[in-house]
Amino acid sequence: MDIDAFVARNAPKWNRLSRLTRQRRLTVGEADELLALHQATARDLSLVRSQLPDAEMVGRLSGTLAASRAALTAPRVARWAVVGDFFTTKLPAALYRARWWWGLTTLISLVVILAIGVWLAHDPSARNQLAMPDDVRQLTEPGGAFETYYRSAPAKDFAFHVWTNNFFISWECLFSGILLGLPVLPVLLANCASVSVDGAFMVDAGRGDVFFSLILPHGMLELTSVFVAAGVGLKLGWTIIAPGARSRVAALQQEGRIAGVIAIGLVLTLGCSGLIEAFVTPSGLPTAARIGVGALAELGFLSYVFIAGRRAFRNGEIGDVSVIDQVAEVPAVA
Repeated sequence: MDIDAFVARNAPKWNRLSRLTRQRRLTVGEADELLALHQATARDLSLVRSQLPDAEMVGRLSGTLAASRAALTAPRVARWAVVGDFFTTKLPAALYRARWWWGLTTLISLVVILAIGVWLAHDPSARNQLAMPDDVRQLTEPGGAFETYYRSAPAKDFAFHVWTNNFFISWECLFSGILLGLPVLPVLLANCASVSVDGAFMVDAGRGDVFFSLILPHGMLELTSVFVAAGVGLKLGWTIIAPGARSRVAALQQEGRIAGVIAIGLVLTLGCSGLIEAFVTPSGLPTAARIGVGALAELGFLSYVFIAGRRAFRNGEIGDVSVIDQVAEVPAVA
């Protein structure tokens, strides 16, 4: 191979890499370009060492790569633009991309909740096997455990408690998906059954209106968040079974990163539902107002996903981290 022709063909790429390395600030596109050029130049260096042993060329490329590696691995300061990009494109696109998984999970879960609730409400023997009559009375009577639960602690402490509880449930659903999604199902079923059992006991006691007035304000966004986590967890498990055109490892890495993006979003949605549960659900507001607050929060979330997310997804965003934040492939000899 002619070294002069090799240099003439690749010198523009090396020079561009050197210029990007010296820039103090890079756009997201320039950062991606820097990484791509660094990897391409590393392959060129491997080729020179194996087929064109030229000490001067090896030294030049080694120096260029050392500088670009330092630029790539240097600590980067998060800027508001990065934060804005995360919330306006990456997070909504990731949620929209997984919409069929968590949408179907939501539909099936609601059917299960309704089916178990109707069955228990019409089957006294089944209810009696779940709880003793005295326990049921303490749960369902006016001023009973179901109602006082929402005032069982100061609002700010209660909000933190429900947030952390739902946070761990959602993350368990989401990241246990790596085990083929199998652990997701019992966690999801347990949550569905919990809602159904309380509802059945309250309806049987003639206090179904109280049940829905207390569960709906925060429950809409809270349950949606759990269903999103479960759906994404199942998607993660399915990726191991059917990775598509990607290698199984590459597919799992990508879907895991996107799941992490969604997990950050769920921290916020569950925080919002926790605040509603602590400050709105037990408040003295009229029932319609309390449910209206929950409905607005749910509508805001769905609008965020299906308007902002759809737009970002159609523009090519899938919610994955930038190329510069991904693990680089090991350069290979061409």
